[in-house]
Amino acid sequence: VQLQASGGGLVQAGGSLSLSCASSGRTFSSYGMGWFRQAPGKEREFVAAINWSGGSTYYADFVKGRFTISRDNAKNTLYLQMNSLKPEDTAVYYCAATSLRVGVMSYRLQHANYDYWGQGTLVTVSS
Repeated sequence: VQLQASGGGLVQAGGSLSLSCASSGRTFSSYGMGWFRQAPGKEREFVAAINWSGGSTYYADFVKGRFTISRDNAKNTLYLQMNSLKPEDTAVYYCAATSLRVGVMSYRLQHANYDYWGQGTLVTVSS
């Protein structure tokens, strides 16, 4: 599975961005998917995850109510809609695929549990 993230950019605080992650593999629908982010000098952290069907979603507390993860298996694409952006959301955002069940919290939170990663897309939120 090859993943290609896109959609990052510069936005003012309070604005919105929509990230996409296109998969080249035919087995996209077999994987749970997640978004992680990494700010300069910080560890990579979990942002959101979605199960294989799109029927279940999970979020880090700091994005609940602001970000929405979704997927379109027919288009082999993962999305992250980000609203009410804050300067502390500035980071490189990565999409990732896992063969583990993202419904298990310990599975979805650890970046080591993800098998495939996109190259990352930079989101910069100005104050």
